[in-house]
Amino acid sequence: MSYSLNIMSNMELKGKQKAVLKKLAHDMKPIFHVGKGMVTEKLATGVSEALEKRELIKVNLLQNCIADAKDIAYELSEATGSEVIAVIGRTIILYRKNQDDPKIMI
Repeated sequence: MSYSLNIMSNMELKGKQKAVLKKLAHDMKPIFHVGKGMVTEKLATGVSEALEKRELIKVNLLQNCIADAKDIAYELSEATGSEVIAVIGRTIILYRKNQDDPKIMI
C-alpha cells in the first residue's frame, strides 16, 4: 500500500536508545487498534498525528486482525515515517521525533 503522508525519517536508533524508548512505553496504553480493516490511510493519518504530539505510541492488533504484527508494524512505520521500537505479541511500539518540539530526549 502507498500513502500520500509518508514522512521521510532520518532516524537510525541504536539498541540502547530503543531499550530506553521501550522502557518508557511499558506503562502506556495502546491508543490505536488494528482490526480486520488492516492499515488504512485514515489509520495511518491518525497514527502520524498522534506521533506528532506524543512521539511514542503503542498500537494493538485485535484478535480479528489476520495479518502478522511485524508486517503491520513496518507498514505503519513506512506510512508514517516512524521507527518500530518493538513488536511484542500483538502490540507495536512506534517512535518519531518531533522536529519542532521534541518531548523525549534520547
